Amino acid sequence: MLYNLKDSEKLYGEPKIRKEMFFYFFGLNTGLRMSDIVKLKVGDINKPEPIITEKKTGKKKRLFLDGIQDIVQEYIKDMNDNYLFPSRQSGHITVNTVYKLYIKIGRELGRDDIGCHTLRKTYGRSYYLKTHDIATLMYLFNHSSEKITKRYIGITDDDAKSSLKGFRIGVKGGEM
Repeated sequence: MLYNLKDSEKLYGEPKIRKEMFFYFFGLNTGLRMSDIVKLKVGDINKPEPIITEKKTGKKKRLFLDGIQDIVQEYIKDMNDNYLFPSRQSGHITVNTVYKLYIKIGRELGRDDIGCHTLRKTYGRSYYLKTHDIATLMYLFNHSSEKITKRYIGITDDDAKSSLKGFRIGVKGGEM
């Protein structure tokens, strides 16, 4: 997991390939599973309130793209209603292709913990650390419990203890 965005800046400090850079950016800013990203078409996201069907769960999921709409529009401006991430042969790139790319990126960074869930987990952890809103994150991830979501993004008892350091309500400096 890319717990801090410094690692993600190293990952793509300079865009090497437009498709790879957008894939990385899109995954990091949507929290979608790789299996859902690879099959997206331009028409799936080029609408005011895009809704997709998740491959894993079969559930409908609304995409919230307002914060990245400028980048999305720039990427798709010259594309027909084809796959967002077409393969060289035909169809779309595969999750296996993405996995191989992430293994390569991990090697470049000297890390062995980068994989297909990295962007989704980084999105979740970043969202949680900014908002502390686990209920909305559960909704965004389509998770059934807070425990699953916290485990998925790596929130531990140590994180909770650290965030409570110096926390106290109602009493100043030991006076009662």
